[in-house]
Amino acid sequence: MNAGITEQELLSPYLLLFKSLSLIPISHYLISFFLTILLFLYFFLEFHFPRADPISLTFNPNSDFCQFIVSKCRLLHGRYFPTIWLSSPHLQTAFLSLFGNSPRFCYKRNIFHATDGGTIALDWLMHSDVVEDTTIGNDRHPIAIVIPGLTSDSTAAYIKHLAFRLAKGGWNVVVSNHRGLGGISLTSDCFYNAGWTEDLRKVIDHVHSQFPEAPLLAVGTSIGANVLVKYLGEDGPNTPLVGATAVCSPWDLLICDRFINRKPVQKLYDRVLTIGLQGYAQLHHSVISRLADWDGIKKSRSVREFDNYATRLVGKFETTDTYYRHSSSTQFVGNVAIPLLCISALDDPVCTKEAIPWDECRGNKNIVLATTTHGGHLAYYEGVTATSIWWVRAVQEYFEVLLSSPYAERRQKSQIIPEPLESSIDQGPFVVDAGADGMIAAATAASEVETTRADTEEQENIARIKKTSYHLPPKDNTPQGYNSLLGPLKKRVDQLSRYSRKSIWLLAYIAIVTTWPLLGPAFLLSIKKRFRRLIEK
Repeated sequence: MNAGITEQELLSPYLLLFKSLSLIPISHYLISFFLTILLFLYFFLEFHFPRADPISLTFNPNSDFCQFIVSKCRLLHGRYFPTIWLSSPHLQTAFLSLFGNSPRFCYKRNIFHATDGGTIALDWLMHSDVVEDTTIGNDRHPIAIVIPGLTSDSTAAYIKHLAFRLAKGGWNVVVSNHRGLGGISLTSDCFYNAGWTEDLRKVIDHVHSQFPEAPLLAVGTSIGANVLVKYLGEDGPNTPLVGATAVCSPWDLLICDRFINRKPVQKLYDRVLTIGLQGYAQLHHSVISRLADWDGIKKSRSVREFDNYATRLVGKFETTDTYYRHSSSTQFVGNVAIPLLCISALDDPVCTKEAIPWDECRGNKNIVLATTTHGGHLAYYEGVTATSIWWVRAVQEYFEVLLSSPYAERRQKSQIIPEPLESSIDQGPFVVDAGADGMIAAATAASEVETTRADTEEQENIARIKKTSYHLPPKDNTPQGYNSLLGPLKKRVDQLSRYSRKSIWLLAYIAIVTTWPLLGPAFLLSIKKRFRRLIEK
């Protein structure tokens, strides 16, 4: 009986299967494909359920100073609630790079010439530039020195968020751009790296010599945080700084190098950073091509390869690992002798939590380490419209609490005023596109007349800055209950109303995609019920 079965009849189950599949509407296939893409993005972009997570604090329990700081800083013992439609470290980081939502203002630029011929752009934002100040000026207005991250300058969104908030709160802010960045050309055979602290040391001494009565504090971000912590460890109590903050520091460059090459999404960040470094090298081709392997730089596909062909050679390190070990700030944490607040996100896609020196921070009585579950790399967006950055508010609060502490007063009294350092000043608003090649040429004085003119301009600039109020504005002591409820709401509604129609659609799209983990199960359940009804019919 089986002998009479034809080959076509043997294949009939597959024919029936294909016929059954052909009866399914094409819309169902499209829905399945869309759901698959969403699930892939959900795991690839590491979405998380939006919630307010507490801030984890690590410090020496025997330190009275740390206990004082923690008790006074409301944000540090509070919670961080990320923007609901940015519930992913990668979305947070990408939004910071692509959009930023940074305030608009104009810096005043000073040019500082190092002793080796290098040029550093110092971009100032004074309190009087953002707020009409009618108070009588004095020389004790606090100054915040900001050190940007890798290939970043004063125009970076997170730098502008920080500078504007501090300036609005009564600070004078100066952004110390790395050599070759901020539209400044390289004027020496040296450029910055992750462990180069000499430029920061000279800038801090220069600012302190010009404003000896003003409390100096510093903020380092990403690579800038690594440079700052390394500097603090090298100089110990001999720094003019009263306090400092390190945000999203890589800490151990060897660990971060291995981490950033571990997963496909991390390799994407590695590639983006490499392109930025290659762009930096291309801007200064005439200098870097003489000092490094230019063919290797062009072929680099990772930060490690770029460091091998450029940074290692210019810095005269034997190997790339030697450069990473020498430049990592972890080994200097124990020598930090001034108050230091460290902020890191455990989901940072660039600077891994594996590199955080937990024990070293706990063992130093001057350090408070604040870690959050979420936040991305330097992002920490909060609020419905993502116009506020949590770590910026935390830095401002920490600095204000620090300046109100008895330690700050004792620190100021013990300061030694250094001799003024030589520099030439180029005043005026910061212009990014100053020439055909996008660079701002930094030239030294060519004659005694020009030198005298530069000195005169420097004194005028210093006098202008010193006329600014050097004290923090008094806090409003009016009842906060009513204002705290309606004030932020009104501010958010006003900010949202200013968005263009295109931005609203973009926010709506991102909101739909990122809230899929919440709505997905209900949607799948409805699809399942619909299929059951079709089968029953």
